[in-house]
Amino acid sequence: MITGYSVETIRRAEAALPDLLESGELMSRAAKGVARLTSGRMRDRGLRRVTGLVGPGNNGADTLYAIARLARRGFDATAVCVDPKSSPTVTAAAEQARSRGVRILTGEGAEALTAIARAEVVLDGITGIGGRPGLPPFARAWVDTIRDRTWVIAVDTPSGQPVEGGPMVADAVFADETVTFGAPKGVHLLPSTEPTCGILTVLDIGLDLTDATPTVVRLTPDDVPTLWPVPTVEDDKYSRGVLGIIAGGERYTGAAVLVTTAAVTAGAGMVRYVGPQAPTDLVRRAVPEAVPGVGRVQAWCIGSGLDPEATGEGAAEQVAAAREALASDLPVLLDAGGLDLLVGPREAPTLLTPHAGECARMLTRLRGRTTDLTRAEVEGDPLAHARTLARLTGATVLLKGAVTHVVDADGPVHVHDDAPAWLATAGSGDALAGLVGTLLAAGLDPMTAASLGALVHGQAAQDANPGGPVRALDVAHAIGSGIATLLREAD
Repeated sequence: MITGYSVETIRRAEAALPDLLESGELMSRAAKGVARLTSGRMRDRGLRRVTGLVGPGNNGADTLYAIARLARRGFDATAVCVDPKSSPTVTAAAEQARSRGVRILTGEGAEALTAIARAEVVLDGITGIGGRPGLPPFARAWVDTIRDRTWVIAVDTPSGQPVEGGPMVADAVFADETVTFGAPKGVHLLPSTEPTCGILTVLDIGLDLTDATPTVVRLTPDDVPTLWPVPTVEDDKYSRGVLGIIAGGERYTGAAVLVTTAAVTAGAGMVRYVGPQAPTDLVRRAVPEAVPGVGRVQAWCIGSGLDPEATGEGAAEQVAAAREALASDLPVLLDAGGLDLLVGPREAPTLLTPHAGECARMLTRLRGRTTDLTRAEVEGDPLAHARTLARLTGATVLLKGAVTHVVDADGPVHVHDDAPAWLATAGSGDALAGLVGTLLAAGLDPMTAASLGALVHGQAAQDANPGGPVRALDVAHAIGSGIATLLREAD
């Protein structure tokens, strides 16, 4: 599990070490780490010239101290500073750098810009974790002068990018590599800004984050054995979890097959399917393990291929069963057409799995907007809109897309972007619903079920056809073997 933390949390962790903070030891550790990594990269690549871009804060001082160490190691080192006397910390760092042979240049003059243009490596110390999105005016010419072939190493965070995460900023630094201190921040892990960081190295400078709550979480394959509900010899089909599925209809019959197939291959103890005759007949043939009709279940998976307005034979009974399930105290996953049935918060655990268009429609409906929120608006800031939907409904939201965001009304966001682009195909969301619904029926909380399910769904897609087109039904069939692979590789 990879975790990222807020700026406030990092500052509290630093403040909990007053002796190290006030003595400058934390800054010294940071500078040593940056210098060591930069030196290694430069020696590996046969590079000699390094220029630091120094802002007025502590990040600028970190950069100056690192540049001083690089000069002592024999590199041609220059620092371009907005003001080498901007603070006592920066002043002290500039004096040390100058004493060790670093050329200190100020402002946007021709000499400073020439030094940036000639640099083979640039250390970005313009802003740190206190910086705001967008470059400060003094740094725009600096960044514009960096050559495309220059290796850019961001000190802590790429300057101008949103530190807590958010939409990528064009007028900001795009680093080839980032060295951050203590722990990752949102900018390093959220997919919207992760590409601006390049290779990420986390330096341990002694911060204690043991009891801190992260803002960003990424599950890894190593987490699967710990979290997956592996049965014991004492389990039976009921203790493993019975999932009720209300999906498909006369129009979208295939959704019923995809959801039920994914559920049984994911290891549901039993699957009950509720739907009109045509999809029921298909499920009987494709998934003979599934039991038709309403009965005792531990969780419900509702909505894939469901049309709440359908009027065909059996449609009204199916929708009535869905509404009854929503009125129960059981965990419910709502997907696709099932999302239209939710009019407000439920007391029981609830997981919503919309794509961007469905999220936009739900937010428009629930907020009573006179103008529709668009899919493009949701895609422009998916985390913010998923969080809003979670707050309006009290549910956990798994927002599907090239990047999967899983959020509650508050707490950390779980992100996944390890599924192949080939997975963007009709029916893949139905397979995900059956997989995640199985985890809900097994007793996992919605956040864990959604995040773990998204990870395994991506693995199944890779297994179904590595590197090429993938069929949703093949993904559903590959879930069981994908889980087995993840469990086996961790042994």
